[in-house]
Amino acid sequence: MVALTLAVGMVVGVAGCGGSDDDGKRPETSTPASSNGGPNPSTQEGQSEQPLAELKGTSGLILQITSAQRDSGGFVTVNGNLKNDAAKSVVVPAQTSGDETEVVKHGPSLGGATLVDSKSKKRYYVLRDTEGRPLTTTGLGTLQAGQSLPVFMQFPSPPGNTTEVTLQLPTFSSAGIQISG
Repeated sequence: MVALTLAVGMVVGVAGCGGSDDDGKRPETSTPASSNGGPNPSTQEGQSEQPLAELKGTSGLILQITSAQRDSGGFVTVNGNLKNDAAKSVVVPAQTSGDETEVVKHGPSLGGATLVDSKSKKRYYVLRDTEGRPLTTTGLGTLQAGQSLPVFMQFPSPPGNTTEVTLQLPTFSSAGIQISG
């Protein structure tokens, strides 16, 4: 248990040391939304240009998955872009945070996402830190027409021989993705 807590803490620390956003803000991986109510995106390096999958959501929202990378620490990090493809502003649905009390109390996020391994008949939920914050993009709110926001979600890794899983996110369609690494 202690080793898992330390491993999660180390991964969160490494993820927080990634590149900076274009606007100069420091990325936040698992801290509550900022006081300005705006999104606090964080991404991992190594995103590909061609999406692995595209999940269609409500009101013109699209989640394009750009990478799903397994690391040696036993985690899978899924990176992508959340885009408002509508002609008007759209609020990211509250359901994307999921319904777990510990996750929801930390504000809007992609904490409701799951990876489904059909082969092993297992479902993997977004990881949480020791305070219950989801290890995913937090502080989601309103996306303006055409706005795109880089996002990430971190999960426990399925067995090494599992390379294909289904990504599910409440209010979005499901899609199969390939895990690399």
